[in-house]
Amino acid sequence: MGSADPAREPAIDASRRTFLAEERTFLAWVRSGLAAIAVSLGVGRVLPVLLDSNRLAYRLLGIGYGVLGVFLVVYGAIRQRVVERQLGAGGFAPLPLWVVAGLGGAGLVLGTATLATLLFGP
Repeated sequence: MGSADPAREPAIDASRRTFLAEERTFLAWVRSGLAAIAVSLGVGRVLPVLLDSNRLAYRLLGIGYGVLGVFLVVYGAIRQRVVERQLGAGGFAPLPLWVVAGLGGAGLVLGTATLATLLFGP
């Protein structure tokens, strides 16, 4: 059942684990994106109705979370293809600094805006 060369089995197993880890990472990008989209619906549409308050602030937050969610899903799909190609060639594809900085900045802005809306909103 094993390969013809048992010495190659650890390398094959390591390669399989790496590709499976890359697949799980892609699924995490998609899950995170879908979660942000769900938050956008809750913040932008449900909360203003439940709180009967200023809808503009909540809609702007909802749009922000929606944009973040769409970015995560789309970029996750692009990233999956890039990483898969690099792994197939025996290379490595580090996450670009602009993505790290952009996601960190988006989280900081959306988190701060959400807290401000909750603390100082009607």
